[in-house]
Amino acid sequence: MKKAFEFLKQLEKNNNREWFSQHKAEYDAVVKENKAFFNQVYTELQEHDNLKGIHIFRIYRDVRFSKDQTPYKTNFGVGYSRSKPMLRGGYYIQIEPGNSFVGGGFWGPDAKDLLRIRKEFESSTAEIEKITSDDTFVQYFKEIKGDAVKTAPRGFDKDHPAIDLIRKKQYVVMRKFTDKEVLSDGFQKEAVLTLLAMRPFFDYMSEVLTTDLNGESLF
Repeated sequence: MKKAFEFLKQLEKNNNREWFSQHKAEYDAVVKENKAFFNQVYTELQEHDNLKGIHIFRIYRDVRFSKDQTPYKTNFGVGYSRSKPMLRGGYYIQIEPGNSFVGGGFWGPDAKDLLRIRKEFESSTAEIEKITSDDTFVQYFKEIKGDAVKTAPRGFDKDHPAIDLIRKKQYVVMRKFTDKEVLSDGFQKEAVLTLLAMRPFFDYMSEVLTTDLNGESLF
């Protein structure tokens, strides 16, 4: 990742099309190395899961509706999706100087899935609390994160004991890595171990999203 970091640091200082065009060959070489790394992680992860595919995100920003008109992202990212409909959740790796992390979860569940998750937590949080209190989960992720509505969603009691979970619009976990850790020889191994540590969370959420509140299969 050394070359990737060096390129991104320079890009942050020179985030314009002219500079990028002049350094396109350097960018292409970095992308080639990144792709090899991302594919190696995919292969290792696939040995333990059933993945649908890999999506390496483009560095070009969509600036059509943004106040920030800089044309390029200052990170490299990759997503790994699981085989729907039975397996839910997505894995993600971001490489960025000072802001690298390995994460995953449910970034934008549709309205139906979001309601099902909230209803599950309204009914019981025993299983999710068991998962999030596990030593490995706490060591890697500490807690479930994600944007939330300001008050209780419509139809839910604002005084419910699990309202902090019910209010969420996203259910994601994240482990940050220092630049030194990303540049170390053991980063790939740690990235894969981190992704695999999400499995109990993913497996439970997959069970929730493939059954109704009575536990009957939807598929």
